[in-house]
Amino acid sequence: MNRGCAPLRDDSTAVREEPATTLSEVSDAWLVGRARELNAVGQHSDPAGQRSTIREADNLLAEAQRRGEPRIVAQLLRHCASMRLATPGMVETADPLLDELLTHSRRHGLDVLQADARALRGRRALQNGSEDTALTEIAHGLAMLDEELVPDRTLGRRSWERLLATALIDTGLVLTQLGVYEMADEVMARAHQRIRESGGPHEIAVHMINRCRMLLGWGLRLERIGQDEEAAARFATASAIAVAVEGPWRESLFPRVSDRPAAEQMPVLGAAHALAQPHAEHIERLEVLRTLDRAIHPREKIVVAIALSRCLTQAGQGERAVRVLAETRADLDTDTSEPTLRISLAREYALLTDLDSADVHEALREYAVELENELWTMRQARLSTLVTRLENSRLSHKHDAITRQALQDPLTGLSNRRALDDRLEALLNDPDADPLAVALVDLDGFKGVNDQCSHAEGDDVLRTVAATLRDTLRTDDFVARYGGDEFVVLLPGATLGAAEAALQRTVEAVDRLPDDLIHGVTLSIGVVAMRPQESAAQVLARADAAMYQAKRGGGNRVAALAGGAIPPPDRPSEDHSVWIPPDAL
Repeated sequence: MNRGCAPLRDDSTAVREEPATTLSEVSDAWLVGRARELNAVGQHSDPAGQRSTIREADNLLAEAQRRGEPRIVAQLLRHCASMRLATPGMVETADPLLDELLTHSRRHGLDVLQADARALRGRRALQNGSEDTALTEIAHGLAMLDEELVPDRTLGRRSWERLLATALIDTGLVLTQLGVYEMADEVMARAHQRIRESGGPHEIAVHMINRCRMLLGWGLRLERIGQDEEAAARFATASAIAVAVEGPWRESLFPRVSDRPAAEQMPVLGAAHALAQPHAEHIERLEVLRTLDRAIHPREKIVVAIALSRCLTQAGQGERAVRVLAETRADLDTDTSEPTLRISLAREYALLTDLDSADVHEALREYAVELENELWTMRQARLSTLVTRLENSRLSHKHDAITRQALQDPLTGLSNRRALDDRLEALLNDPDADPLAVALVDLDGFKGVNDQCSHAEGDDVLRTVAATLRDTLRTDDFVARYGGDEFVVLLPGATLGAAEAALQRTVEAVDRLPDDLIHGVTLSIGVVAMRPQESAAQVLARADAAMYQAKRGGGNRVAALAGGAIPPPDRPSEDHSVWIPPDAL
């Protein structure tokens, strides 16, 4: 059955010609879409192909980081890390990307991607053999996903739902690896709801394949404690899913040969049919799936080896079945990522190995039964540990939320006036913060939004401006809502010139926003450098004067004052966007 090793043809995105345009000319959506394609292709390619897709994905990430849109950067970080986790020899290079993804998503309030970062870190912990760390990471991520998450309007409902489904699937996979199948099943069911509403063919195919993996692992685990009927039911369901996935598979991003079924190209799907009904007819297909010219994940190697050994045994080829299991055990000798499936592999090998004495065989069988019961008890303890840590994480998140609320503006999610006072006071006493730039931001034309549209629309504008301020500035910069339509930005370590340039990029970012989000509102920003011995009130007064200079210049700009200007005495209390200098009256 040589056609099983046929090269990928017309349906593979890996062989797609690169666009003639440069990366700087493509859209943000194109960057994310191409990264998704590379992730799908890379994880089902040979080692050389995997490294090639990672190099291209790294270039996409560099371009996203140059543009600085946080949601795009986060998604590219996630894809680049995920691809490395599936590439032998490059797994360790995922660590800094996972750390950056966690920090970046936390800083920008991207809760779904932060939960996904936790899931991927849990997967990485299992690759290191650290089950306890994986449990902690998953508990943190699940606590975040349990909350009433508000869809990100900037991403759009469908894209946000897709990201949520991905985070749930990644979490479910780690729970599967840990052997906590009941909880994995619940999480996968939640992912199914999201995918049904917003997923495309690729997301549907990925979800069905992952659910198939989970069911096979669950079935093999149930066999080990003698629950054969329940195990058979899991295998039958997995086989049915393997049939149903054929439709979305043909429209997915996976590299594939178009005239062959998915079960001949995806090891887990072929194994599902064979485990549901072991028969000699599956042998040729499974032999091909074992020797695909691409990297195969350990979990796939194990389930295919077990499925093949059972089919060979059915065909009276017991010695060959033992060789298949022995080769797989040797191949995965140093791998620790699938502890539960490794035991299933060892059990299968022991069952097929001939023993010299019937008494020894019976003694070992009894020993195995007792050992499996003990392992099942340990599994229940692992589940209890996870539930306890999940409850602790939920309480911690709730406590953090209460603390944040005391220092957070409820409308925009930014820090409030109280938090600003605390932060500014701390920076004034921190020698490492010098130089320190302080900016006051005011919205041009905001009163017109409230008057002509509604206060609800005005609130949306404030939220959009707040998100843009936070997203376009550095991690160390501090943004707070000062009151009404005014914001204050603290830029520690920034000279006046550097701060002016950074804030000008923010002004331009707001000016480029779609009118249905911003309703023509622009920014006037005044920025000053902190002086020695200057009080918080004094520096804010100078920033206010600088902001008025930007207003007098027509708005939609930054004004930097190096001198000691003071606020004008007739500072109007109404909408600043319609203020007219006295000499123009």
